[in-house]
Amino acid sequence: MTPPAAAAAFLAANGWGSADILPVAGDASFRRYFRAVESLRSAILMDAPPPHEDPRPFLQMARWLTANGFAAPEIHGEDLEHGLVLLQDFGDIRMRETVDAEPARELALYGAAIDILVSLRTHDAAPLAPYDRTVLHREANLLTEWYCPALGIAVDQATYAAAWDAVFDQVLVGPQVTVLRDFHAENLMLIGPDTLGLLDFQDALAGHPAYDLVSLLQDARRDVGEDVEAAMLARYKAAVRTDAGFDAAYHVLGAQRNAKIVGIFTRLWQRDGKPRYPTLCPRVWRYLNRDLAHPALAPVKAWFDSAIPLELRGDPLALSSC
Repeated sequence: MTPPAAAAAFLAANGWGSADILPVAGDASFRRYFRAVESLRSAILMDAPPPHEDPRPFLQMARWLTANGFAAPEIHGEDLEHGLVLLQDFGDIRMRETVDAEPARELALYGAAIDILVSLRTHDAAPLAPYDRTVLHREANLLTEWYCPALGIAVDQATYAAAWDAVFDQVLVGPQVTVLRDFHAENLMLIGPDTLGLLDFQDALAGHPAYDLVSLLQDARRDVGEDVEAAMLARYKAAVRTDAGFDAAYHVLGAQRNAKIVGIFTRLWQRDGKPRYPTLCPRVWRYLNRDLAHPALAPVKAWFDSAIPLELRGDPLALSSC
């Protein structure tokens, strides 16, 4: 977590020349974050090094969100050549740790997150690429590209694709909204007692409103109880008019997202040397198995039942060593 070489000049050019640069965190990508601290103020320095990262989608979405009344970080400065962005500092208090430490606040904070998604639905989608059939297939394929080979599971890719194709029509209809895609408790910051700030929205697309509900309520990084999931879905439906196919779309997108995440977490271990991520896969498989039980997923469930036995749905690192 050494600051990038261009950081000092960038901070000086934006009025932060005397700031101390302290490491904050990295994430599952090549991005890194630092805190610039100067006297009584602070800001976040994002290091999104080209060619691995491009901060422009983040900047576009941050500005769209703030222009439409959502709590995204304000942009204090940018240097696209070096992949540096100076952001408003939302502090260190995440929804994840708050809810874990204070379970009595869980429903209130998840309710606040649901209200953000309700508000997103009142706006036309941002000018974004569509979350279309091609993207849905590409993401679902991450499971067969990474997880199955890691466990020595031979699969028929054509039948896998056909099973998904049979269900995707259910999520390609209806209103299209801004889908933030990584909307979950570790990306929601407490910037007030019950006010949540948004992070990690650079991969946003225009798609079905149920996707971010899945991201929040089938969280790969923390257990969300089925009672909480049901209560929050009820809260959303009470605020938004949903059609008869909404529940089916929710579970189709849940299965698709969770299949994708199992593949990504396996890739993070095998390709990127991050062995923590496979340990999260058993939770993701539990969500995936629940989604597959919905009647709308019958073709996909049949494929999984024939290709991946229940005993091989878990931590790929642990299972591959058995």
